Formats: sequence, C-alpha cells, structure tokens
Amino acid sequence: MAHNTELGRRGEQLAADHLIARGMAVIERNWRCRHGEIDLVASDGGTVVFVEVKTRSGAGYGHPFEAITAQKLARMRRLALAWCETAEPRPARIRIDAIAVTLPRGDEEGAAIEHLEGVS
Repeated sequence: MAHNTELGRRGEQLAADHLIARGMAVIERNWRCRHGEIDLVASDGGTVVFVEVKTRSGAGYGHPFEAITAQKLARMRRLALAWCETAEPRPARIRIDAIAVTLPRGDEEGAAIEHLEGVS
C-alpha cells in the first residue's frame, strides 16, 4: 500500500506542476470534507477547477481514466458543491477536470500526463 500511496502522491505533484505550467494556480491540495476528498482545486482565469488525478505505473490495471466512473463523477460534483459552499466569494464558474498520470517503472522522466477538461 505504501507504494500506491507514494505513486499517487507523485502523480498529484506532476498533475499540479502540469496545471501551473498551463498558467493555472493551484488553490488547494487534498481538500477534505465528510463527503470525501478533492485531489486538486485550481483557478483557471475566473473558473475554479476541481481536478481528479489518477496515477498508474503502467497499463496492467487499465488506463487511469477507466477508474473515473459515473459514480466517481457524481461524488466529485457533490464535493465541488461542498467546497463552493465554504468559499468566499463563491465562484461564478466551476469545472471538473481529470488528469491521468502514467509513471512507467516509477520514472518521472518518462511520465505521460493527459488532461481532460470538463469531464462532468
């Protein structure tokens, strides 16, 4: 389990770096409430973006995006609403994105990052 936790942490860092490189600002990491956790909350201009990050070391368990089910997206919508309820001022626009990070052999040099905007 420690390997998966470390892999996920490294994937989230690479995803955050990716967002920053695209000109976005990371507002929060691993925001939690009683409904669950949002991996990354970012600002893209005037839009608050809630990001689900899935990291894999290879394709043995399928593509990382395959782990983002309709049930997971419904939970992300609930989490985004919970975050917005605590935000001052409340955001005018929101979006839910997904980022897949593949780290073959755990090598960040060979990392593949795919970013889907507006998945829900």
